[in-house]
Amino acid sequence: MKEKGVTTITLKKINREKVYQYIYREKQTSKLQIVQDLQMGLSTVSQNLNALEQDGLICRDGYFESTGGRKAQVIQIVTDVKIAIGIGLLKNMFHLAAVDLYGEAMAMDTIALPYENTAEYYAELAQNIEKFIDKNGYDRDRILGVSIATQGIISPDGSAVTYGAIMHNTEMKLSDFTSRIPYPCHLEHDSKSAAYLELWNHFDLNDAIVFLLNRNLGGAVIMNHHVHQGSFMHSGAIEHMCIDPNGPLCYCGSHGCLETYCSANSLEAAAGMSIKEFFPVLREGKSDNLNAIWQDYLKHLAFAMRNLNMIIDSPIIISGYLAPYLVPEDLNMLLHLINENNPFTLTADQLLVGTHGQYTPAIGAALHYINRFVHEGTAL
Repeated sequence: MKEKGVTTITLKKINREKVYQYIYREKQTSKLQIVQDLQMGLSTVSQNLNALEQDGLICRDGYFESTGGRKAQVIQIVTDVKIAIGIGLLKNMFHLAAVDLYGEAMAMDTIALPYENTAEYYAELAQNIEKFIDKNGYDRDRILGVSIATQGIISPDGSAVTYGAIMHNTEMKLSDFTSRIPYPCHLEHDSKSAAYLELWNHFDLNDAIVFLLNRNLGGAVIMNHHVHQGSFMHSGAIEHMCIDPNGPLCYCGSHGCLETYCSANSLEAAAGMSIKEFFPVLREGKSDNLNAIWQDYLKHLAFAMRNLNMIIDSPIIISGYLAPYLVPEDLNMLLHLINENNPFTLTADQLLVGTHGQYTPAIGAALHYINRFVHEGTAL
């Protein structure tokens, strides 16, 4: 009898997950459509809908247009019944994003806070997270977790930063956050977080190379619809691909890394002005010097893209801080430079551009908890 009881409970859980995930995929559906597509009995579907509605996970709002009979009631998930908080740590600031169950950013903010490996830093970070939650009126029981995207290579078990030359955060540990933040916490490399967001937004992609054009350059590789980690967790570290052995000194100690040519910091250094100042002046078309600097930037970026595309035959996704600044003319120039004397052509539909700018790692990090809730059935 005990074995039969467990089986019945398991079956009910499976049916509940099936119904919820079907509604999630369809976004809007009706009871009869669920019955038909899942091939479940009407009473089973009704019981699951009532339970999901009672738990606040779905709602019935409005009616579909009549097809000749009684109008069917619209059923959809409650997108913000649960939310995840994403944090994007940088050397002198951090970004926050609150993300709903469809991965949409509901609120974003940036806080100036220089990184220090001190108790005071982590305490102030935690306080700012609570202020962000209060400011946006989120109930604490809606928070699935706080996922932190940081510059630096993360250990395979996700417990610590093993290499953090930019922020000098090699001593950073997940426990630094969990001991101060009263929600589940997750630690992730910021470039990998960006790749999770791009994969979420381009679900049909199996493989891709992600260029994270942030203050510091980063990258990630998507293979077989998963973000590739590598044997030692540094897969996709395109920033340290050598472009010129005699080039500028990189923070890693080597010379001529792509970081020194294609990061937002390197572009600002070459232009002598901030990114926010650079692009408006560039688009006026009155500065030959700024145009030459930008063309040189695109040339080095295209060089890296071409070489990586030779190794990993896949689309290329431009993501991060600089991505929203790129205009069609820039993309056409990149394609021209990539394909010039290239035996293999990269087509326009294989060069994709992200849309979330500097908040990309924070939003991508939050998806860790959204994915667990929706697709792994952690709350159902």
